[in-house]
Amino acid sequence: MSKLSQVEPLVYPADALRIDASREVERLGRALRQDLQGRFRRRGAVVGCSGGVDSSVVMALCAQALGPQRVLAVLLPERESSPESVTLARAWAEALGVETVTEDITGALEGAGCYRRRDEAVRRVFPAYGPGWKCKITLPDDLLEKETLNVFSLTVVTPQGVELRERLLSEDYFQVVAASNFKQRTRMAMLYYHAEHRNYAVVGTANKNEHDLGFFVKHGDGAVDLAPIQHLFKTQVYRLAEQLGVPEEIRRRTPTSDTYSAGSTQEEFFFRIPFDVLDHIWSGWERGIAPEAIAAGLELTADQVQRVIDDIVRKKRTTDYLRSAVISYPLPSRSNLDREAAPEG
Repeated sequence: MSKLSQVEPLVYPADALRIDASREVERLGRALRQDLQGRFRRRGAVVGCSGGVDSSVVMALCAQALGPQRVLAVLLPERESSPESVTLARAWAEALGVETVTEDITGALEGAGCYRRRDEAVRRVFPAYGPGWKCKITLPDDLLEKETLNVFSLTVVTPQGVELRERLLSEDYFQVVAASNFKQRTRMAMLYYHAEHRNYAVVGTANKNEHDLGFFVKHGDGAVDLAPIQHLFKTQVYRLAEQLGVPEEIRRRTPTSDTYSAGSTQEEFFFRIPFDVLDHIWSGWERGIAPEAIAAGLELTADQVQRVIDDIVRKKRTTDYLRSAVISYPLPSRSNLDREAAPEG
């Protein structure tokens, strides 16, 4: 028997996502202080707070690391936001002793044509769409049951509460998304206003799921100075939330992008399966563990696990552009210019 055949297959560990939350909080606090004061030479941190677990964790990390007096929580509602977002974010900031500023961005979005441009595309799919209607974009929710691609559908809710759904053509999808992305880009512009006004840095709230799979807007919520939880799976962020004392009301809240008027959750809009399942499969895949071994630990089939892995790979590939650095074209060196100008032969 060859040595290769004697190698034991990797087993998916039951504690694969376990982290020492106390140590991680301390480590991130040190890093925030060092980078803010040493590298960026900024006096404090600005955090955009949505009342969700990610921004609540980041706000608490900053308050603990820098002192609450050097943190500004900016609340950024617009006319389609959930009122709960502002209520929860403000209450948590007050508990931490962090100052809050509320900036309603509805006027800026109206001026940019955010709602008008989006609704124009929605009416191409549902001509009756108008005042009192709501909309959201969703992906198929049956990833564990069958192989389905990331084909987006538009769901509208009539004033009578009736839901209608149609598959989106590329032209309509791109217009809805491009118009909706005004929201994230406007919010980030406002965060940088407050950061520059106070000589602070903008601290981002994206986790590993959002960043690595492309669930963010380029030059919107992806445009930050520091990203302290970008290496953590969503389930690990919840561990930090417990350690930092984030209120249970926030920790139990269903994650949402708070972008669409019909209240699309992150799972139905983009991730397609619960985070506890996604994170375990993803973690196992990164460790090189076979789908069969991952499946055994999650009471799934190997085919189900493979479908999730395939979806992760597709999302990473198709959203690589969002994570790409700016490409520049510097002048060639003098020696290269001479070689290009030299006659052949």
